[in-house]
Amino acid sequence: MIDLLIDRRTLPKGINFKAAGYETGQEIDVTISRFVTEYHAEVLEDSQGHRFTATFPEALKRPVQIGNSIKAHSVYMSQLQLVPVDRVRDHFADQMGVPVSSGSTCNFNLQSYNRLARFEDCAKQQLIASHVMHADETGIYTGGKRHWLHNVSSRSYTLLYPHEKRGREAMDMFGDIRSFQSVLCHDHWKPYYLYDCLRSLCNAHHLRELERAFEQDQQQWAKAMQTCLLDINAAVDDSGGVLNVEDAKRWRAHYGKLLADAEHEWPPPPPPLNKRGRVKRSKARNLLERLVNYEADVLRFVTEERVPFPNNQGENDLRMTKVQQKISDCSRSMDGAKTFCRIRS
Repeated sequence: MIDLLIDRRTLPKGINFKAAGYETGQEIDVTISRFVTEYHAEVLEDSQGHRFTATFPEALKRPVQIGNSIKAHSVYMSQLQLVPVDRVRDHFADQMGVPVSSGSTCNFNLQSYNRLARFEDCAKQQLIASHVMHADETGIYTGGKRHWLHNVSSRSYTLLYPHEKRGREAMDMFGDIRSFQSVLCHDHWKPYYLYDCLRSLCNAHHLRELERAFEQDQQQWAKAMQTCLLDINAAVDDSGGVLNVEDAKRWRAHYGKLLADAEHEWPPPPPPLNKRGRVKRSKARNLLERLVNYEADVLRFVTEERVPFPNNQGENDLRMTKVQQKISDCSRSMDGAKTFCRIRS
């Protein structure tokens, strides 16, 4: 605290003044410096020359080593702020005069990965117990090969994990997702439908696909359906997160009428004359059939208060991993990808 006194020479002359308190102003700053804690372990020696030395702290394994604060700061910079390891090394050398090699930064990340194993188990249990769980996946490159980064999350927990594959084999790596019984929010990636739980399809995806169908395929029904979904979402928000039975019934009827009109505007292709199997559909037709067949999953947000309109959380949780890929190009190994994912979780 610094006291600032008025220069009495600036005051009007011939007037008496009395103390009336003070006003405050604060300047917030930070000092970057290093400090060294040196331990002196007492040594005692008996008449026979036997020496007895005090025990060093368990964490002190070497005569000189890096402290936990530097390790945590290094992990934060490389894994949370996505600073390349060489630049992390430069930061400690330039700002603090501490020699931290690129290899040490990788070792610090590995230590964090190992210590977070219990967190990962806890996160799985909490996610399985949640009312709504979000799921999504995106492509990543590991060792120059295309792999997949999977994500499951709730309002409080996010769990990321990499895998060589995209489908059920990778999703089963999560383990207890097979026992999840509440609402799983996702896009229309078919392997998610292999699990026995309720669904909520991402309507942000539907809005984008409807926009494409209107602009590229000139589908008038698509524009009407886009407006319908946005109006339903606005009505849900205005009602505090859920519609009453009558309003929900009215909106579902409007939704169904638009799809019935769409069937006339964009009917299914005629069956082939000399071929078996399903006739190939256009993207707009596939979207129309999805909105018809999965109406309950599209509109689940209408009557379930905690179910959102889009799957934005699942997508947002993956967004920074795309930034990491742009910065680092790819992870050098699957072990590196696993380390990144667990720490980001």
